[in-house]
Amino acid sequence: METKKKALGKGLEQLFSNTVIDFDDFEKDIVEENSSNVVEIKIDDIRSNPYQPRKTFDTESLNELAKSIKEYGVVQPVIVKKSIKGYELVAGERRTKAAKIAGLDKIPAIIKDFDDQEMMEIALIENIQREDLNPIDEATSINNIIKLRGYTQEEFASKFGKSRTYVTNILGLLKLPDDVKKLVEKKSISMSHARVLSKIEDDDKVIDLAKKVITDNLSVRELENMSREEKVVNKITSNKKNNHDTKYRMYENILMDKLNQKVRINKNKIEIYFDGTEELEELLISMNIKFEDE
Repeated sequence: METKKKALGKGLEQLFSNTVIDFDDFEKDIVEENSSNVVEIKIDDIRSNPYQPRKTFDTESLNELAKSIKEYGVVQPVIVKKSIKGYELVAGERRTKAAKIAGLDKIPAIIKDFDDQEMMEIALIENIQREDLNPIDEATSINNIIKLRGYTQEEFASKFGKSRTYVTNILGLLKLPDDVKKLVEKKSISMSHARVLSKIEDDDKVIDLAKKVITDNLSVRELENMSREEKVVNKITSNKKNNHDTKYRMYENILMDKLNQKVRINKNKIEIYFDGTEELEELLISMNIKFEDE
């Protein structure tokens, strides 16, 4: 038991030193270590972790948890830290919200001291390992942990028991336009649809296709086909432009050799550059254009 307490004393560093990070085990260890120090705290005195990345909570899931709390009470205490006024949540925000919905005034809690860096990392880790987190919040949490800890995507995947492909795909969602991110958060479009959209570079096209997913009830396969067609059209357009430009360059070179002047062909216009009246006269003569001096 003494060895376990010493390990817990290392806090988050002990958690991060594990081959695979498991926040549930970390939380259970804190509860077990402090089982004799559980106190009842007024819910109104508790505020969210200021570093909480989660922006939305599933109402149906919270109501189900509230129903369970009404029947069985809060099975596992939340973890809080003392703040200047009241307490800040370290872990257990869903339990706290559900307890309030269930009509409870107080909630069992363990008071622990964590600094700001630890508060941030705990909030991120807890959210990453919660199934009801929406893909955008999860992507934000993963990105923040990678930055804070200096992980590569592969190292993060290994630590959190996720595939490298999954990590790469979900981080790609952060490139989506804000309007489309909101649709993902609201579950108006699925994670699979969002993954396809994240691979398209033109934001306007992404927004248009996202709207089509909703209005036309597009399947992921249909969206993939449309995105491929879009890429083909863009490639053909680009190739045509390149071929067009190459042909123009050829004509420009012929004219420059003939006229011994700088020539540019652009938008159905031929522009011939000259420096002063004398050069203009020489140019006209080389073009066999006759003129009379006034």
